[in-house]
Amino acid sequence: MGKILEIKDLSIIFGKSGDAKHAVQGMGLQLEKGEVLGIVGESGSGKSVTVMSILSLLHPSAVVHSGSVFFDPDGPSSIDLLKADEPTLRRFRGGIISIIFQEPMSALNPVRTCGQQVEEVLIEHRKCEGSMTRKVVCNWFEKTGLQNVERIFDSYPHELSGGQLQRVLIALALCCEPQIVIADEPTTALDVNVQKKMLDLLKQLQKELHLSLIFISHDLGVIRYLCDRVLVMKDGQKIEENSCKHIFENPSHPYTKGLMLSRPPLRKKLKQLPTVKDILKGREEHWFDDTNIVNSTEQDRKCSELQQLPRLIGIRNLDVRYPRSNGWFFQKKNWHYAVKDVSLDIFQGEVVGLVGESGSGKTSLGRAILGLAPVSSGEIYYRDQRLDGLSSSEWRLLRKKLQIIFQDPYSALNPRRTIFDSISQPLMIHHIVANRSAARRKASELMEMVGLSSLLLDRYPHQFSGGQRQRVCIARALSLNPEFIVCDESVSALDVSVQAQILNLLMDLKNKLGLSLLFITHDLSVVQYIADRIIVLNQGELVEEGKPYQIIGSPVKEYTQTLVQSVID
Repeated sequence: MGKILEIKDLSIIFGKSGDAKHAVQGMGLQLEKGEVLGIVGESGSGKSVTVMSILSLLHPSAVVHSGSVFFDPDGPSSIDLLKADEPTLRRFRGGIISIIFQEPMSALNPVRTCGQQVEEVLIEHRKCEGSMTRKVVCNWFEKTGLQNVERIFDSYPHELSGGQLQRVLIALALCCEPQIVIADEPTTALDVNVQKKMLDLLKQLQKELHLSLIFISHDLGVIRYLCDRVLVMKDGQKIEENSCKHIFENPSHPYTKGLMLSRPPLRKKLKQLPTVKDILKGREEHWFDDTNIVNSTEQDRKCSELQQLPRLIGIRNLDVRYPRSNGWFFQKKNWHYAVKDVSLDIFQGEVVGLVGESGSGKTSLGRAILGLAPVSSGEIYYRDQRLDGLSSSEWRLLRKKLQIIFQDPYSALNPRRTIFDSISQPLMIHHIVANRSAARRKASELMEMVGLSSLLLDRYPHQFSGGQRQRVCIARALSLNPEFIVCDESVSALDVSVQAQILNLLMDLKNKLGLSLLFITHDLSVVQYIADRIIVLNQGELVEEGKPYQIIGSPVKEYTQTLVQSVID
């Protein structure tokens, strides 16, 4: 069908001449009309930087050292977008080439309704006016599978779920019927059901609108499901490119093999995950044989042993509810129950996986344990101490024993503080170290522990990729040597290699320190690997629990069966 986009010899540098870093080196790619091109690689490999350069949306510190980006390279109206002026780029952005960003809460304006934000794009590029724009927007909301589109139009971003917001972003990207769509990790934070629906939707719209799609993801299952061709990046360079079928059946580069093997398998529980480094060293022979697989008998034995140990967290008949406001002056009319009558125990050294769709109450349950969400009724215990109803001063004494790793690394770190400041602050507050020198030594150890160089301590969050920021958040949580950690989607933003490293790290810490985890995730492959026991929540209620082989291999409840069947493996 011919090329619609071509990148030639692209090199991008961050920083000043004395401290310059090549984010992209000699990069080249071609996108065919109507093609879906997948780009994979670890965090920091240059995936997002490459595609953001297409529309000159790079950070101000980035400098395009060389290269060209041709739109319609073989056509009569071929244009080098790197040399285009601002009026030309404004015409392309959203109108001809659009982007579906990774984080909908940061991509959407919080003080404008969702409908107004889509309207703005239509007015700019399609010159729609008046009541017609609302009709067009609602039509696109319907195309993306949203319900009650009039309500969605008038809703602000904080009033919608993650899945709904992602559909709004898709509508925003497609409403002007662009020729190219760039999707930058658009399904990372979605549960398995919503993710499957979103990918099917993208497939459908891509065919209907004859779109050319660049899809960036660290989830190789998603790439395999969606893409025609795959490009693999490492350290700012292209190392392999081929058809999707060829890449997955016969990868030529060891790095690509490493990415594939680092992904936890859905149907097998491994003792340890291989990492890219392991595969690059030629260590790939024993990862999936019987010596590294935890069978059902071993899972049963381990659970029995853990339940003989002291109870660390106890929950009895827990309700968490939030007021729903409507009418004048935000009058409270009714209540939304995020958690309904949940009872469970978490034992010392146990990892309990908590799964369910977005909105099922997973995060509310985790936050309630830590005193960060309102407890309407029920009881929560840490050892023999009751937690619900503690004062702020009483909670402060417990904070170093009970920690949380938040889902969103972008909002979890203060953009005005260095990474050293973020990690050292809890160390100083809880008197773990005596001075800043000792704090720096401890912070350096923690950075190395999560796979980051201590030389990065003086940098700011915006200088890190999303995966790197999440590793910083994990380091901060580990800094106080806690006994219990709530991991709230703590590896969802990580590429498969770093994810494997962090999961192995958490397993090692659990085994060495007797650490207990409540591991909240939508990724059933991850929970299969890390959990001793899995709890399934649906609309705030505990619907099923069991060992990993039971929940993944032979779920009893229809809801759990649907979750497992929705996994793209």
